[in-house]
Amino acid sequence: MNNLKLGIPKGSLQDSTVELFARAGWRISVNSRSYYPTIDDPEIECMLVRAQEMARYVGSGALDAGITGKDWILETSGAVEEIAELVYAKTSLGRVRWVLAVAEDSPVKNVRDLEGKVIATEAVHLTEQYLQRHGVHARVEFSWGATEVKVPQLADAIVEVTETGASLRANHLRVVDTLLESAPWFIGHRASWQDQWKREKIQNMVLLLEGAIKAYNRVGLMLNVRREDLANVLAALPALRNPTIAQLSDPDWVAINTIVEERTVRQLIPKLKSARAEGIVEYPLNKIVY
Repeated sequence: MNNLKLGIPKGSLQDSTVELFARAGWRISVNSRSYYPTIDDPEIECMLVRAQEMARYVGSGALDAGITGKDWILETSGAVEEIAELVYAKTSLGRVRWVLAVAEDSPVKNVRDLEGKVIATEAVHLTEQYLQRHGVHARVEFSWGATEVKVPQLADAIVEVTETGASLRANHLRVVDTLLESAPWFIGHRASWQDQWKREKIQNMVLLLEGAIKAYNRVGLMLNVRREDLANVLAALPALRNPTIAQLSDPDWVAINTIVEERTVRQLIPKLKSARAEGIVEYPLNKIVY
């Protein structure tokens, strides 16, 4: 049987990745004592790998494919096939940022003020490239974790990844500059990408993962409306694309089916009701595939 070795990012992206795969149609079960999650697809073999190392193992062929951030592809100079960007994060669908940060009361105003100083970070290569672009000479030290607490006693500044900025604020840090915005990428081993079976398996997987991401924070709406009120209802109804309108058995009535942002529904349903829509049904979505 054909088999695809797939890397699942261990760490901050692990839970959101498992949830994304579930919405896409694959059930992944993670055992805290094992690095080999089970998946309900006999053609896929999963392995938990730190996102920081994913590009290296995919690039070497130890894995056929995996998910890791663009930041770690650049940091490790991974020789991989970058197949698709999957914009999701630990708590949202946005990108994360790698930022240069200092203590709130630091005199540092820009990167040039760090000449000859010490910067702690997990992304040493990215930071060194950033300093080179700005012509700044500073000592970049690798940080094994808890990077936020190293300012100002152990370092003059840090380069750290942030999604919301909450951790930086909690540690009384101020952002000086953004080095990079990053999102997860589905990557593949270059030889695996040339294999017809593996390529098709990966493409189908990416199609459904992208469909699941598109469905995040969106819901479907179905409603019935008299033909004489159709124009008013459509005017009140935003749509991802043009709504579907179908004739009901009664020629004076039509059914409308559409997709909307979930956050708009609480304002939208009263407007639709005021426009004389009836039988309004809201339903969840797992995937949207164009």
